[in-house]
Amino acid sequence: MTESTQKAIDRETLIALLVGFAVFLATIELVIPKPLPFLRLGIANLPILIALRSLRFRDLFLLVFIKIMVMGLFSGSLFSYTFLFSIAGGISSFLVMAGTAAIIKKRLSLVGISVIGAFTSNCVQLWIAGLLVFGEGAWFIAPPFLVVGTISSVLLGLLAARFIQKSQWVRTHLVMNAEHQQ
Repeated sequence: MTESTQKAIDRETLIALLVGFAVFLATIELVIPKPLPFLRLGIANLPILIALRSLRFRDLFLLVFIKIMVMGLFSGSLFSYTFLFSIAGGISSFLVMAGTAAIIKKRLSLVGISVIGAFTSNCVQLWIAGLLVFGEGAWFIAPPFLVVGTISSVLLGLLAARFIQKSQWVRTHLVMNAEHQQ
């Protein structure tokens, strides 16, 4: 097996593992009661934050896309209007987080990137809620929606930073993967 083939297999295995972790966390999140169908804590984004500075853009996008599709399938929302909230919020959040991480590099912590991502996701979801479901009434749910998003994103950013700092697995797999890409 050539070295490039081995790197491709390692990359695919790493993405599959991160998707599995995200799906596991999404499944846990499904049992947490929600006052609104699209209000989630976002714990399934933890693997994305952990891998944000290690994986290439296309690999991160694949991770996010598969996570969103599997979450839609597991939650039963894949063919409903609520899936639009997930895909629009998830993709927009990912694009802003990846762009911020690429432009600002390590000058902004994972907490900051997580908060920016959550804010983006929440604003996009509120906009869609206003267009499709609630009309102008969507802005009445904005304060609690943004507060929950901010608090959970700060906690997720702190958890991701701590995991990266303490995890031998991250040093072995994600850091090595980042070095192979350079």
